[in-house]
Amino acid sequence: MNKRIFFLLNIAHKKLFKHVDKVCEQTLDASVTQLAALMYIEKQPGCKQKDLATTLDLNKSAITGLVNRMENNALLTRKESEDDARAIKLWPTKLGLEKVEKLKPLIGQLNNQFNQEFNKEEMDTILRFLNFIITKY
Repeated sequence: MNKRIFFLLNIAHKKLFKHVDKVCEQTLDASVTQLAALMYIEKQPGCKQKDLATTLDLNKSAITGLVNRMENNALLTRKESEDDARAIKLWPTKLGLEKVEKLKPLIGQLNNQFNQEFNKEEMDTILRFLNFIITKY
């Protein structure tokens, strides 16, 4: 068993996201990043573009490109903020909300795969480990 944790995290992240992105593109005709953005926007309608960028850990050019593609694909609408002319606010479209609803069962299936492979104590350790990384770094 390979015990190089940073190497394994990197490879696992790449493989998992490549798989999930492929499934999302095939079933929902949207990237996993677009769907993650839609899930955030669904929960925070009218959110600022910069807040979405922070949540997704994307720089200015990456978030601008993402939002442009999503707007071109009719997944969201954007408007200048009424209180700050520099800020852009985002709303999901009907199509965007439909894709989020179709995504939820796919997330459930993925979570079930992990729950079938690992027992409750192992899952608790995995969750503690991932949350440690998120809060520490």
